Amino acid sequence: MGGESTTRTAPHSGGGTSAGPAGGRAGHVLSGVAVALGLALFLGGFGWAALIYRPYTVPTSSMAPTIAAGDRVLAQVVDGDEVRRGDVVVFTDKTWASNAPVVKRVVAVGGDTVSCCTEGRLTVNGKQIEEPYLPEGSLAEITNFPTVKVPDGRLFLLGDERQGSLDSTAHLTDAASGTVARASVKARVDAVVWPMNGMLKRPTGFEPLGTLSQPGPLRTIGWLIVAGTVLVLGGGAYGPIAKRAARGRDGTRPEPAGAR
Repeated sequence: MGGESTTRTAPHSGGGTSAGPAGGRAGHVLSGVAVALGLALFLGGFGWAALIYRPYTVPTSSMAPTIAAGDRVLAQVVDGDEVRRGDVVVFTDKTWASNAPVVKRVVAVGGDTVSCCTEGRLTVNGKQIEEPYLPEGSLAEITNFPTVKVPDGRLFLLGDERQGSLDSTAHLTDAASGTVARASVKARVDAVVWPMNGMLKRPTGFEPLGTLSQPGPLRTIGWLIVAGTVLVLGGGAYGPIAKRAARGRDGTRPEPAGAR
């Protein structure tokens, strides 16, 4: 017979039958496990955060530069008895603000003696406090205030922006000499989340006076959410990637045309 030009396709390995789903059964099982675990971590992280953290928007600049006006913070719900010197807390007190939470830094607790200023620094129980969170070049107070003995069960609080903060120094003539009940505290600020300035720095200047509070589990929660997201995306992407790889490996390939 005359020359006949034909094109043939190479057979698939194994007699032209597929070995199973792209990526194999084990790969699909592992991807399903990854997605399930990722969802558990992701939802668990958000659930944990919802149980122990509350978001607040700070309306003024009284805590600048630590927290600027309009910043969004996450505060861990704590009992007032857990509050220690140096903590930035959210509290409510009708003599300070009606029906609105207030954010300030605790500088003295019940039994402490606080005054200002000694060599330009805040003094608590006779110790001068280093306050690196204050605006650069600012004084611990713009005017001296008399020595205050903080009653048991109460707190003395200041804003980091001392010049414009309506804090305990603005309430010294009140019956409680500017102090606030521990029971008024609703939460302790852990981080500024919008903009994403991160966790608040530890107030190490108060360490000579006693143990500082430990940060809440916000970092751990964040890692749980990130890990869950990675597992869900990775597990979900396995199937499409495996199929594409299988098509590239097992697809039909035309043989060169030949005469016979």
